[in-house]
Amino acid sequence: MTDRQHTTQSGKVPAASRKRGSLFFRVAKMLAKLVLAFLIGSLLLVVLSRFVNPPITLTMLGDVVQGHGVTKRWMPIGRIDRTMPRAVIAAEDARFCQHRGFDFDAIQAAYRRNQSGKRIRGGSTISQQTAKNVFLWQGGGYVRKGLEAWFTVLIENIWGKRRIMEVYLNVAETGIGTYGVNAGSIRYFKHDASRMSAREAAQIAAVLPLPKKRAGISPRGYTRRYGNSITARIGVVRNDGLDACLR
Repeated sequence: MTDRQHTTQSGKVPAASRKRGSLFFRVAKMLAKLVLAFLIGSLLLVVLSRFVNPPITLTMLGDVVQGHGVTKRWMPIGRIDRTMPRAVIAAEDARFCQHRGFDFDAIQAAYRRNQSGKRIRGGSTISQQTAKNVFLWQGGGYVRKGLEAWFTVLIENIWGKRRIMEVYLNVAETGIGTYGVNAGSIRYFKHDASRMSAREAAQIAAVLPLPKKRAGISPRGYTRRYGNSITARIGVVRNDGLDACLR
């Protein structure tokens, strides 16, 4: 019988096995610490952003790198014409005041619509878009989607609906290098967002899904038809109280 066989049969763990086990636990411990640090860090970041307006986002940095520059003019939600949040609710998220961050009915409807080959459209809520715009990067991927879901849960529970809408209206891209509905209103209509007609609000809301490709002023084709549809639905949002959580 060899020494190795004798050691194994005597109940002792071989040195190689002990080394592999030790390495596994060290790696697992390190990963656990990284996850814990991320959870605590993201929580603190969301709490801070509840009171401090985000100074810049990754999307804005991308525009700076590409040489577009960044134009943004923060306006508190209390000063933004109420027609504007009604327009984005009509366009982007009719159940904004009812859901807790995720509209599963809209996700299923988007999946069925996209499977049928019709115009591709996502089921992301305003809360999800806000989480992405403020804390993450544009584009897809499971990692980005997972992080988006985590931050969505945090802002829903820490910020509340009114703060989510305020941040969304101020960081959403409304044109190349233009961020927020106030900067968009000044760019397209030569006045700030404190006074907006239903048509103006609808035109900006129609731009939001593809701000680098759609025209905010004198829109044509699909963008114009979409804007007309949003204009008609603004009254529904108002009359049905779909923006009640913002009052």
